[in-house]
Amino acid sequence: MKQRILLSGVALTLAAYTFADDHQHLPTPNDTLKTHEIKGLEVVARTGGMRRMAGAINGMKVEKDELFKAACCNLGESFTTNPSVDVSYSDAATGAQQIKLLGLSGTYVQMLGENLPAFRGSASPFALRYVPGPWMKSILVSKGTSSVKNGYEGITGQINVEYLKPNDPKKTEINLFGNIDGRFEANIDLNRHFKNNWSSVLLGHYENESAEHDSNKDGFMDSPKIQQVNLQNRWHWANERQIFHGGISTLHERRKGGNTRHHQMPDIDPFQIGISTHRYEAYLKHAFILNKEHGTNIAFLGNGAIHQTDADYGLKAYQANEKNLYLQAAFETNWGVMHNLAAGASMQHDYLKQEVRWTHDLTQQLSPINQRETTAGLYAQYTFNLHHKIVAMAGLRADNSNLWGWFVTPRVHIKYQPIDLVGIRLSAGKGYRTVHALAENHHLLSSGRTIVMDDLQQEDAWNYGISTAWNIPLWRKTLKLNAEYYYTRFGNQVLFDYDRSVNAIHITNLEGKSYSHTFQIDATYPILEGLDITAAYRYTDVKATYGGVLREKPLTSRYKGLFTASYKTPLGKWQVDATFQLNGGGRLPQWSSVAGLSTDADQRYSAFGQLNAQVTRWFRTFSIYVGGENLTGFTQQNRIIDAHNPWSSTFDPTLVWGPTRGAMAYVGVRVKL
Repeated sequence: MKQRILLSGVALTLAAYTFADDHQHLPTPNDTLKTHEIKGLEVVARTGGMRRMAGAINGMKVEKDELFKAACCNLGESFTTNPSVDVSYSDAATGAQQIKLLGLSGTYVQMLGENLPAFRGSASPFALRYVPGPWMKSILVSKGTSSVKNGYEGITGQINVEYLKPNDPKKTEINLFGNIDGRFEANIDLNRHFKNNWSSVLLGHYENESAEHDSNKDGFMDSPKIQQVNLQNRWHWANERQIFHGGISTLHERRKGGNTRHHQMPDIDPFQIGISTHRYEAYLKHAFILNKEHGTNIAFLGNGAIHQTDADYGLKAYQANEKNLYLQAAFETNWGVMHNLAAGASMQHDYLKQEVRWTHDLTQQLSPINQRETTAGLYAQYTFNLHHKIVAMAGLRADNSNLWGWFVTPRVHIKYQPIDLVGIRLSAGKGYRTVHALAENHHLLSSGRTIVMDDLQQEDAWNYGISTAWNIPLWRKTLKLNAEYYYTRFGNQVLFDYDRSVNAIHITNLEGKSYSHTFQIDATYPILEGLDITAAYRYTDVKATYGGVLREKPLTSRYKGLFTASYKTPLGKWQVDATFQLNGGGRLPQWSSVAGLSTDADQRYSAFGQLNAQVTRWFRTFSIYVGGENLTGFTQQNRIIDAHNPWSSTFDPTLVWGPTRGAMAYVGVRVKL
């Protein structure tokens, strides 16, 4: 019955889009395709790519042209050409992914969807696959503590996803994708403009990955089978005094992993993993323009989400019903051309109902773990802009949590650009985070090791950064050079200690020091007409105190080298893109020799390279792309410890540092109707 209602609703919405009255189109500055008519001729120019963000905050805006350089089927696959952001698998069994920014895990990166909090708690292990690539208009990646307007989180930065807009040009786009591993995806974007200034966009996504692969013959799938249906409907209305945005979305996903059907362990019961997810979201933004000349406005924003997870890891079980609500009232105004003031109030409510079976004992009852936090706060932020030569932004917010009481978040960003050729940015700020250790890492239940969790405290850290950007004229072209350094120092941190025992994972509070040093340099230069290259190098030093000893954080590469080349023919019909990454080695847990992961003499993993390439043929109303990922074919062979004894306490698929899948080829088509 529910399926019939859902299908009926989709059919009615599609009908409304099909028979909508055509309405006037007001082009926006962010349109990916710019069209100009000159004496009957139509000239289409593709703009965008990856560029530095303006203002005092250091970051990059990744636009749709940059996303088209790779398959980019979802948010997790959209950072292939980005030198700052790393995306890797958290384990070799569930397909959970994590972002790393400034050498630290993605939990310290604040995830936003159009400047509203997104994918909190139990949604975070698989959230990178919840945002289809064709839905994204751009991605904004900021480094260091960002604006206080978005809250007190985001210790190492923010990733804000901008979706396709309802008021974009009227169109219908379809994207189809398939690869040799049996993965198929279909996406649709229906944009319609109605009377009375209303516009809407319907986004649909379906994917099915049903094949089993076991490249290292350990009896376990290299990645789980996944089936996902994802729908989103967004609306926009505006006049001279008001702007309204609103929308709803729903997602349903099923993952199946574990032993293959043909595993070579006839005397052992098969170890199966099943994860079912249902997610429902709604958001609302309503702004009132009080004085257009001075940019004075007041806005009310909010979003809510219900995230339900039902997971089986062998005989272990995890169930979660999470509810998130965010509300914000914001005021902003300019006086003169140099001064801006933003102030407001916000409220974040997280309710997490969890039930867990910790062992492979079916007689053990599910243990309830409920967490509830409501945090309300006030903020003010002042920005001084002297002819874009000096931009200073200082913000302060005070929040009160029912768990942690009052805490204050100060943040400062300064940009100095004496000439157009050079810019310098400085930043300093503090961030806080409430840890939902099991919800954010429930994939750890796939391990046979016992999870030992202390009474965890709120995390807090200071982040300091300096960056320089240079535009150097060189041989009638411009060399864009960037160098930056960031230092993060934790007051308190929740650590996942893999070193203490071969049979347990200890989740503890920091006792001692914990810090991260990150240095990066990158350069972009157009060697030939239509040929752009980017080279980048990043060095990371991340250490924390484990068991009273200051150690390098395990499973974290010390350095990364990146080289990208993109060539487009003069008429723009053909485009060739290639990316090579060199990922430096790192430390393995000190007991890894006991587990057979390394030798006593070398408890480290070595550097490895990865090559991705894609060729795109552009036509007037569609494009075809063919490419390959991990063409070097490198994979981590011993990615599951004790794979032939999955019911033991030493079984562990969570110590992943390299690719779990070998070379893969794909083909896709993008159609614009």
